[in-house]
Amino acid sequence: MVDIVAALIQQPDYQTARKYWKVLKNRLKKEGSQSVTDCHQLKMMAGDGKLRLTDVADPETLLRIIQSVPSPKAEPIKLWLAKVGYERIQDMGDPARSLDRARQYGRIAKRARCELEQKTGKPVVTSENFLPPKKNTKRIITWTEHLAPLCSLEPCTTTKLEASSTIITFFCGACVPLA
Repeated sequence: MVDIVAALIQQPDYQTARKYWKVLKNRLKKEGSQSVTDCHQLKMMAGDGKLRLTDVADPETLLRIIQSVPSPKAEPIKLWLAKVGYERIQDMGDPARSLDRARQYGRIAKRARCELEQKTGKPVVTSENFLPPKKNTKRIITWTEHLAPLCSLEPCTTTKLEASSTIITFFCGACVPLA
């Protein structure tokens, strides 16, 4: 936690950042913030090679603490959290919007994968790094055979789809459920 606070307040001196974290932690405790009680201490290797108790937090707690640090470095994170929260609230009210967002992210992931494959000349997804198909799989079909009219994604030359009774999985990394 001290390292993160030091980065947020742009403080290179560890002791000053530690004192800032101590004051912030006490202030949050007085306010009744649950995020401070979710911070735990673990023994971690210090710079001098000794094991010392250090405050640690899970990602959710960490983001909540970042929100309480008044710092220009924390502002982009706060804006991102507000944007993601707003999108999540919109998605809860309109499931179709959530599906559209998933398709959009799938296209972005596919584009990035195809660019990487083109740049390196090697496939990104191989038999060694993908999850094996479920046992109830019926067969493997190609994109152009059956699914091109059903989806808005552009096919990649190496894309193969697995069809089972309930899901369609894009092995290219652009996972989009088809309704």
